Amino acid sequence: MAHWILKSEPESYSWDDLVKEGETEWTGVRNHAAAAHLRAMKVGDTGYFYHSGAERAAVGRVRITRAAQKDGDEGNWVSVAVKPAGALKQPVTLAAIKAEPKLAEMALVRQSRLSVSPVSDAEWTLLEKMAG
Repeated sequence: MAHWILKSEPESYSWDDLVKEGETEWTGVRNHAAAAHLRAMKVGDTGYFYHSGAERAAVGRVRITRAAQKDGDEGNWVSVAVKPAGALKQPVTLAAIKAEPKLAEMALVRQSRLSVSPVSDAEWTLLEKMAG
């Protein structure tokens, strides 16, 4: 099982929106590296729902419920289906992530503009501790 971070502007689509809907199609990713990460996702993979923009924090956990399928008519873009898997007891801010030396190589830190990025098992374990 792999782990991921899926970022969204809360003004566009928030954690609360996902919880209310119960499941969503993660569409609109138009970056080749982020799309490659979507293609790598498998049913059962887990991830963090991350509010980008002003908030900049992981706020909940998600589970991948359907692997990649074509998204839109232009290009070779893909989407996956995700459902909420629980709110974090304590949001994990980008500032807290950057302050942790063990997370210095995390894709979220190194490639901050990607809307979808991988999380290693060691990073996941540490983020879980940070989330309470």
